Amino acid sequence: MDGGGVRTLASIRFLRLLEKEMGVKIHEKFDYFVGTSAGAISCLALAAKSFSTIDLEDIWAPSNLKKTMQSSSWELRLGLLQSNPKYTSVGKREVLSSYFGQSTLGESNKPVAVLSYDIQKRNPVLLRSYVAEDQNISLVDAADATSAAPIYYPTAKVGDRYLIDGAIVANHPVLHGYVEAKKLFPDTEIRVLSIGTGLSKRSLNGEASMKWGIVGWLMHDLFGLMVESSLDHELAGELIGEYYLRVNSPIDSVNRRLDDRSKSNIERITKMGEDWWDQFGERAVKLLSE
Repeated sequence: MDGGGVRTLASIRFLRLLEKEMGVKIHEKFDYFVGTSAGAISCLALAAKSFSTIDLEDIWAPSNLKKTMQSSSWELRLGLLQSNPKYTSVGKREVLSSYFGQSTLGESNKPVAVLSYDIQKRNPVLLRSYVAEDQNISLVDAADATSAAPIYYPTAKVGDRYLIDGAIVANHPVLHGYVEAKKLFPDTEIRVLSIGTGLSKRSLNGEASMKWGIVGWLMHDLFGLMVESSLDHELAGELIGEYYLRVNSPIDSVNRRLDDRSKSNIERITKMGEDWWDQFGERAVKLLSE
């Protein structure tokens, strides 16, 4: 499952419709879960805590989104960007704690991995429930680290590591997950359902971009540009072939901003997930039923 802030609700709505159609809980149907950022939080809830998709939607309820997006002193003044992240991590961790409690990765019911990035060692980090060195990491710390999106949230400290959102390296973690699944299930036919959070296809002004500094790029969705590469999808399609299904689409009327929690935008996001069901639902059921 991809990262994508509040747009993850489209992914969850698709899974809810899939769960209803198949009559089997998502956490029972799949053998391995991998996610980045918001998608990773969902994967942890499914794999480690056996949430239903209805429970999953509750994590992203309006009251929780409000608490998660508690503003710091981030703002624009005289054209200069404040040095602090837009939000604190306090509310986010409170919400995560209310669902995950004191549980650790090692207590997960199914194998799960979430992608983050170590800013000191400058390398991607998979926090994995099935690897001894990661098993004592709390679900809250793992979820906080994988979703510590630069600009939006502070860097997360996990043990002696300083970690940020895994979208820096792969917002779509399918290749990382496929490699891990091959290790866990050797000589097994692996089928992959990969769910995105929508793609922003809004054209940017190329000539104007030649003059943008940090504020200009941030105003034009720098982080969104970084997380919406299609390269991993293209490689996965060639590598896995017919047993790989990618669920995603352009965002159309959905706000490209990852933190627009307005009622109207959430409704559009949910509708996008329902449209995905109309487009990909039959293929998803077939993939998982053969």
